[in-house]
Amino acid sequence: MRAPLPPSLYAETALPAPETPALDGDRRVSVAVIGGGYTGLSTALHLAERGIDTVVLEAHEPGWGASGRNGGQVNPGLKHDPDRIEKDFGTDLGSRMIALSGGAPDFVFTLVRQQQIACEAIQSGTLRVAMEPRTIAGLRATGEQWNRRGAGLVPLRDEGAEAFTGTRRYVAGLLDPRGGQLNPLSYARGLARAAIAADARVHGGTRVTRAQRDGTTWRLDTPTGTVRAEKIVLATNGYTDDLWTGLRRGHVPVYSAIVATEPLPEALARRITPHRASVYEMGEITVYYRLDQQGRLLMGGRSVQREVGRPEDLRYLIDYAIELWPELARVGWTHGWSGQIAATTDHYPHVHEPHETVLACLGYNGRGVAMSSAMGPELARRVAEGPTARFDMPVTGIREIPFHGLWRQAVQARVLYGRIRDAFRL
Repeated sequence: MRAPLPPSLYAETALPAPETPALDGDRRVSVAVIGGGYTGLSTALHLAERGIDTVVLEAHEPGWGASGRNGGQVNPGLKHDPDRIEKDFGTDLGSRMIALSGGAPDFVFTLVRQQQIACEAIQSGTLRVAMEPRTIAGLRATGEQWNRRGAGLVPLRDEGAEAFTGTRRYVAGLLDPRGGQLNPLSYARGLARAAIAADARVHGGTRVTRAQRDGTTWRLDTPTGTVRAEKIVLATNGYTDDLWTGLRRGHVPVYSAIVATEPLPEALARRITPHRASVYEMGEITVYYRLDQQGRLLMGGRSVQREVGRPEDLRYLIDYAIELWPELARVGWTHGWSGQIAATTDHYPHVHEPHETVLACLGYNGRGVAMSSAMGPELARRVAEGPTARFDMPVTGIREIPFHGLWRQAVQARVLYGRIRDAFRL
């Protein structure tokens, strides 16, 4: 049975959800995709466009997880800088990873236009901002490395950062014109509609409870029917369970939370982000924010490690926003919510192939809107053409994190440590 969509601003403002009835009976398909977030929906869309019979099996509804609850920032790149990526994976694969991740926002905005998804998408740029002089060198290095590869990033010193954010909190910034923003739940629902229009079948309320090899196919059991598939793609990210042995223990599900204001007075909204760039801080604990199409400020950051559903649960984010812009003390905060993303210990997305007919992809470390979307055609190509196909990410074995059962306490301790460092500017 599908759970109700968690409360959020997006749940009230997004496009209506497409019809995604639960699986009813037994089906046989070429590919079954488990998970109806961006990864699963983009993969299903690109498989269906190749003429491959594809079904998506989602426990709740498309976009129910982080795909429908995230900050709506379409950020380019991976967690690490380009030189580090080439050092870790070599010039050939590393350069392809850099091109894929750097071009991921363009992929998203092009897909939105092609599929005519009404999701408030705007390629207004991503602004990284530094709060301390000690971080300026790292910000400068990031810009230099990307610009050697033709990215066109624009460095900003304190006055420039203030002009883009309306606060004197930041000592420097780095504007990346490739980034932007969108309504993430509308985008997820638009991807689901596009996949359905391409003849993929999308079933909500259909949790896969068991996957087992049955001759030359996979048998996927659900409460309402059975799917037999030649190949499967596991795309469950921060909501991965124990369906596939060890997959859940290869990453940490980290809660991220967002709080939103009522629509701001025009003058205040224009001062906070006059260019509508999405902003994220280069602190120990990431804080990010943007203005949506209606002029609401959406501010997010790492959360308590549980679901929240009210702005009062996120007082620390509200207080920080008021510290940046004191005028916000006089406006209403109407929504607060959270969701789980998947973090990996090496901060790279993980693609696994535990069987020649099985692919798993997860762990975007807070950059999921762009990267998970761009992984769709990559995974579709690998499924359709096999292991000799060009694939622009490393494919590794599943590696379980030691002492994974202590992840909740470890994350809470890390968040507290980071907030202390940021508060005292250590």
